[in-house]
Amino acid sequence: MKKRFSIKTAAPNALKALIGLENYLAQTSISKTTKELIKIRASQINGCAFCIEIHTQDAFSNGEKSQRIFLVSAWKEADGIFTDEEKVVFQITEEVTMIHQNGLSDATYEKALQFFSEEQISEIVMAVITINVWNRVALSSRLQIGERLA
Repeated sequence: MKKRFSIKTAAPNALKALIGLENYLAQTSISKTTKELIKIRASQINGCAFCIEIHTQDAFSNGEKSQRIFLVSAWKEADGIFTDEEKVVFQITEEVTMIHQNGLSDATYEKALQFFSEEQISEIVMAVITINVWNRVALSSRLQIGERLA
């Protein structure tokens, strides 16, 4: 695939806004592990190799086990690998990423309330939204594995 625009040079203020979202997420109560799992799962759904590569490496760097990373795409069938809280996060990630299929369901939201406050659910949703934006930037600009975005 031929490389397209660089958001850094073509839309630097947009990149600055996206970095602002990342700075917000860095201050939230969501753990680094949860954030990376969100990023990996959304990136898998969106087919963003650039982001999958970055976030699997980040997850490894944060101490995540390879077995868990390898099983993210099959989390529903990976009994005993992910906690109930993580499973709810994956469900939120999938429903928000595939918003066109009905969005965040009442059932998932109610299940999330068993583990998270409304503020934490909002933070999780913002984490999902943010990686979806990054996926769209990477795919639209045809970023290649190993390239630098910012």
